[in-house]
Amino acid sequence: MTQAQTLVKTLNAIARAAQFNYAKARAAARKDGNVDWAKTKARNDDFNPEVDGCESFVMLDRSVAEWLSGSFSYVAR
Repeated sequence: MTQAQTLVKTLNAIARAAQFNYAKARAAARKDGNVDWAKTKARNDDFNPEVDGCESFVMLDRSVAEWLSGSFSYVAR
């Protein structure tokens, strides 16, 4: 859970900035060595930025930095 909490803190800080989008979230996640990209890709297989907003990221410790479109923020799960 700690891995997701760390990424969530980073992502929420940039989500408050103007022009935030899924590409910026993904770029920030790429800098985090704890993201499990194979599981993240599987989780977001049907991802559509026009509908979903941003992707959720699965961490190596199996926690998730999940995008909540209603609150325009990420939460650690």
